[in-house]
Amino acid sequence: MGPGALVCLLALATYAAALATIQTKGSKLFTSDGAQFYIKGTCRRVTLLITLPLTLSPGVAYQLTNDDPLAQGDQCKLDASLMKTLGANSIRVYHVDPTANHDACMSAFSDAGIYAWIDLDTFSTYILANNPEWNQTMYSSYASVIDAFHNYDNTAGFFVGNEVLTTGASSVAAPYVKAAATDMKAYRNSKGYRNIPIGYSAADIADLRPNLQNYLACGSNSSEALDFFALNAYEWCGQSTYDTSGYQFLQQNASNYNIPIYFSETGCQTPKPRTFDDQAAILGSDMDGTWSGAIIYEWIEETNDYGLISYGASAGPTATGNGVVAGYTRTGTPTPISPDFENLSTHWATLTPTGVSMSAYSPSATAPSCPAFTSGAWLVSGDVPLPTIGAVSHSVGSTSAASSATSTGGSATSQSSQTGSQSSSGSSGSSGTTAASSSGAAAAASSKSAAMRPSQAIGSDWYLGFLLLVIPASASLGLALL
Repeated sequence: MGPGALVCLLALATYAAALATIQTKGSKLFTSDGAQFYIKGTCRRVTLLITLPLTLSPGVAYQLTNDDPLAQGDQCKLDASLMKTLGANSIRVYHVDPTANHDACMSAFSDAGIYAWIDLDTFSTYILANNPEWNQTMYSSYASVIDAFHNYDNTAGFFVGNEVLTTGASSVAAPYVKAAATDMKAYRNSKGYRNIPIGYSAADIADLRPNLQNYLACGSNSSEALDFFALNAYEWCGQSTYDTSGYQFLQQNASNYNIPIYFSETGCQTPKPRTFDDQAAILGSDMDGTWSGAIIYEWIEETNDYGLISYGASAGPTATGNGVVAGYTRTGTPTPISPDFENLSTHWATLTPTGVSMSAYSPSATAPSCPAFTSGAWLVSGDVPLPTIGAVSHSVGSTSAASSATSTGGSATSQSSQTGSQSSSGSSGSSGTTAASSSGAAAAASSKSAAMRPSQAIGSDWYLGFLLLVIPASASLGLALL
């Protein structure tokens, strides 16, 4: 996704009155009562209009404005009620204020059987692809979000980044993503918190995805591997199929993966209406043995035309007023958009994978080999040492020296002085990976880079999105709110 506030809602087939917590075992997600967990979700996008000229890709998230969406208790109650009707069990939030009170929202979503997947980064602390670093300010900021949400049973997981890497050149940032996850896992454990899964949400870039997917799970030290890997993919459009959409290749690449994998964004919206037929593949026999569900993009209707609900008619691009941002009302009673809302709800109601019980499951997949350096495609040489806090790197591609580092659980790695644009994925029929570039100034202004999807020319308006997932107990369904 690109600049935007995204909240992804995920739905679970069933859920308990008191929500069981989410954990990982091998390549699967489970609830603490032993049931395999599948995500069914959609995204709602809440936008913040800024004035940097850039062509962005539309996105969805549960972020009604640039404010923390999980600190707005009354609105959360309204949204959670309809999300439950849809069948969602999870929300993903891209930006939160760790100093705010989240009790009312987390309680409202818990009452609806909805879990939250929360991004740890902020507009000022996300990892930059063209100039990556992992410093004390970022470490402390990420840790403060874990501190704020670890005590909620319906906190399902944390993301250390969203679409940081979008090109072969940006693969130099991969060790920084992995270092962030490693250090946050170590922090979580040192505080005695439960093992809330920590992972990453990747852009669907065909030339980059297999190497990144394997790199984030590779190595002999499991403490340096991510707890899960998620993918933002828009390959299935219209009357496509498992074979023609490209999903068969996503399945092939993940069939022996050793950590949980799921779609953190999906839901092509061209042509209309949206049928969400891909859910039958993801949550059916083609993929449910490997993938842990999907999050649909997105909850709120706005310029990108991905919404499942609206809070009223468009107010006009220059309109102002209470709850109005970028021409759309962001508060109030959500109203389903037909037939998209009903199409998705119907699929989720009939797709109830049961998977395997945690007690009967014996993981057999082993960690993949770390990808080798490939000029122009993957600029990290195998299982290189991870960057430490404050590391200054000097070269790319081979194990290299770094200086001025303070250890927090990793060691030094390489970094390039890459400059220029950063691109993000969109959807284009079965290809699934169209890219839109953003300038260095734009990257500095937002913690996300949104992928422009079909018919979504936003021009010079930038939207910042936050993604929120929610997953109830036996099988999970997801919604992304942007």
